[in-house]
Amino acid sequence: MRAHALIFLGAPGAGKGTQAREVARHFTIPQVSTGDILREAVKRQTPLGLAAKAKMEAGALVPDEVVCGIVEERIDETDCQKGFILDGFPRTIAQAQFVDRMLQAKGRGLPQVLDIEVDEDLLLKRLTGRRTCSVCGEIYNVHFNPPKAEGICDKDGGKLLYRADDNEQTIRQRLEAYHKQTSALIEFYRAQGVLHEVEGNNDPAAIAKGLLEFLSQA
Repeated sequence: MRAHALIFLGAPGAGKGTQAREVARHFTIPQVSTGDILREAVKRQTPLGLAAKAKMEAGALVPDEVVCGIVEERIDETDCQKGFILDGFPRTIAQAQFVDRMLQAKGRGLPQVLDIEVDEDLLLKRLTGRRTCSVCGEIYNVHFNPPKAEGICDKDGGKLLYRADDNEQTIRQRLEAYHKQTSALIEFYRAQGVLHEVEGNNDPAAIAKGLLEFLSQA
C-alpha cells in the first residue's frame, strides 16, 4: 500500500465502517475518527480542544481551522507514520484541499479514496431491516440475518429493538443529504485520479477481499 492516507466514502448502510476496520486491521494502521479525536482533544484540554469546546458549548459548528488542526495533530503521531484511514473527514472540498496540502507538505503524496457504492434499494433493506438486542447489543436484519424467533435475540432471549429513525422516509432523507454533500467531493477526487469505486452490493467478506487485493497492489 503506497498511499499514506486512505479516505472511505459511502452512504449510510454501505458498510464503510466495516470495511475501514478490516483494512486498518490488515495493514496495522489506525482508523482516525474525527469525532473521536475531537472529543479526545477536548478531554485533554489542548489549545485546539479548548477552542472546539467553546464553540460546541455555544451550540456553534467547530470551524474548519480547528477541526483541520486537530486532524493534523493526530496524524503527526507515531502510529500514523506508516499510514492511516480518515473516518468522517473530509466532508467538503475545502477540507479535502487542506488534506492534500497537508500531506504534500509532509512528503506523503495524495490520499487514496475508496467510494463504496450500493444500490439504494439494498441500502433501504439494510437500514429498515435492522434490529438490535436490548440486552447484549447483537444486531440482526430481518431480510438478511433474521433471528430464529421473531423479535427475540438468539443469544439471550432479549427483546429486539427497532430504531425510530430506521424508517424508510427518514432513511431516504439521510441518503439524499449524503449524496448532496458528497457528490462534489467524489468529482473532486475523480478529477485527481485517486478515486477507486468499490462494488458494495456483494457480501462484506468478498468486498474486503477485493479491497485488500487492490490496496496491496496500489
